Amino acid sequence: MPHLTDAKVKDLEPPATGNKVYYDDKVPGFGCRVTAAGARRYILNYTTKAGRERRFTIGEPARSRDDGGWTIGAARIKARELRRLVEDGGDPLGDIEEARSAPTVADLCARFVEEYLPRNRPGTVLNYQILLDRYVKPHFGNHTKVADVMFADIDGLHRKITRAGHPYAANRTVAVLSRMFSLARRWEMRTDNPCRGVGKNPENKRKRYLSGDELTALTAALAAYADQDIANIFRLLLLTGARRGEVLAMRWGDVDLGEAIWTKPGATTKQKTDHVVPLSAPARQLLSEIRERQTAKKKVLPEFVFPGAGNTGHVVEIKKAWRSLCKAADIHGLRIHDLRHSFASQLASGGASLPLIGALLGHTQPSTTHRYAHLFQDPQRAAVEKVAAIIAAAGQPVPEPEPIRPKHGRRA
Repeated sequence: MPHLTDAKVKDLEPPATGNKVYYDDKVPGFGCRVTAAGARRYILNYTTKAGRERRFTIGEPARSRDDGGWTIGAARIKARELRRLVEDGGDPLGDIEEARSAPTVADLCARFVEEYLPRNRPGTVLNYQILLDRYVKPHFGNHTKVADVMFADIDGLHRKITRAGHPYAANRTVAVLSRMFSLARRWEMRTDNPCRGVGKNPENKRKRYLSGDELTALTAALAAYADQDIANIFRLLLLTGARRGEVLAMRWGDVDLGEAIWTKPGATTKQKTDHVVPLSAPARQLLSEIRERQTAKKKVLPEFVFPGAGNTGHVVEIKKAWRSLCKAADIHGLRIHDLRHSFASQLASGGASLPLIGALLGHTQPSTTHRYAHLFQDPQRAAVEKVAAIIAAAGQPVPEPEPIRPKHGRRA
């Protein structure tokens, strides 16, 4: 067993076939492996505490001072460090293999899509998938390890999306990542959530409602729209105040026209619980007409009120139709979800209380319904004026009664 030097390593004779290890006399298991082609690598052979034999490749010997390779002295020091790790129960090569096989952010995204997303509403699945494909996957690529993601990475992505002019999307992306890394903790991919503490962009809750003129124009546009099956979706949104996904996923089995109720299954509601709501006379009439047409056309009632193409599933996308309707009605800046706000505004204008509005819309938090509090100004003002009129009338002096005049002109 020779004492290896840089000069001796250069002169080591290659074997006829395969490879040969020339061991050093200073560090047990340390040597230089030489292949038949003349390639050289410093290695360390060791046995783990569990009795597993390993060979750790340290690196290529330096051919010159400045080529970045290992000198025999540096390689020998590295070999001693590795042996200390082994003596302490470590496994240097096993650590590298474990790091290589550690899950990446791409792996986490795939498991998130496969195991978590199916438990959510179709609209949520679509929105999450868009955020993953547009922002998360391109940012982290295919090789970033879940365990290596830091707070600065999440915060940097949030700021990057914000600078691109999408502050709300930046917030939603961090929310998706936070959910993913919470699951990563549960799946034992890491021990913390790097999304904690990321500052969110301020968001102003929209207060956009249909005006009376806009409602008239939209009604006319719906009547003229070529696809009346799609138009009926928007009519039902107007009449129920339901969320888009709830109406699209409406099943005939959940509608009782006799009792005038619609039971929304928890799988389609944001609160994830069944939600029973009354159906107005116009809503019942609309649903009755839809059912009659479907029965007459197909002879068999489909599962969904708004079935998809080929009667498989239900209609999913109505944004293109909405844009066409808004253009025809000359309405600007109105989202589909604003129809729900408009329904709530009509309830408020009619004197419905906030708890009642929350119950009809399926809100679980009073704070969610509180956004409609400002709509009570008109009914509140009318109520105040009514009370004030009663009080004011009570404070007026009582007029003197007129004298009673006897019949035939005689005084009493």
